Amino acid sequence: MSLAHNGVLFLDELPEFQRHVLEVLRQPLEGGFVTIARAMRTVTFPARFMLAAAMNPCPCGYFGSPLRECPCSPLEIQRYIAQLSGPLMDRIDLHVDVPAVKYKELASADWGEPSAVIAERVIAARQRQRERFQGEGMVCNAQMGPSALRKYGKIDAASQKLLENAITRLGLSARAYGRILKVARTISDLEGRASIQPAHVAEAIQYRRLDRNFWT
Repeated sequence: MSLAHNGVLFLDELPEFQRHVLEVLRQPLEGGFVTIARAMRTVTFPARFMLAAAMNPCPCGYFGSPLRECPCSPLEIQRYIAQLSGPLMDRIDLHVDVPAVKYKELASADWGEPSAVIAERVIAARQRQRERFQGEGMVCNAQMGPSALRKYGKIDAASQKLLENAITRLGLSARAYGRILKVARTISDLEGRASIQPAHVAEAIQYRRLDRNFWT
C-alpha cells in the first residue's frame, strides 16, 4: 500500500484475498497512511492511493449473465460476497457493473468518445479543483474533510431530498453520505458546472450498489 502512495493500487479478484488482509485497507483509505505495530516499535508509512479493484459476481462468474446459467447456490454466492465487509465497501466510492462485451460491440466501427477528449475533460476538472482548494492544503475533491465538504459540497433542496431517500431506503452510512457528495462534486466538475445539480447526486447514489444492504 505504501509503495502505491500517490499512485494506483489495483487488486484483481478482490474476494479471493483473505478477509483480514482486506480489512487492513480501511485505515489508509480513510486517512492516507498505514501503521504497522510490533512489540518494540510502531512505524507509520504514507499510503494515499487510488484503489481500483475487480471481482466476479459469484465464484463461477456467471451470476446474472443472460448467456450462461450460473451453477452457484445462493449460499455459495453469499459466502463469496461476504469476504467484503460493509465498512470496507463504505470506503470505496464507485461500484460499477461491467457486463460482458458482445461481439457486435467488439466488431463495431463506432469506438465512442476518444480517450484524448475524455482526458481533456479530466484535466480541466482537476485544474478546477486545484484552483478551488488553493491555499487549503488540498488538490482534489477526494481530500475534502467535513468542513471543506460543508463549504464546497452544498446542494439544493431537491438534491437533499434525493440523499434523504437514499440514506433511508438503502441504509447508507454517514461515511457514504460524505462520499456521495464528493463524487457528485466531481461529476459537476467534469461537466464544468459551478454547483452540484440533482442529476449529479442521483448518479453518485447509483454508485453505492455494493453497500451493506446489498448483501441482504
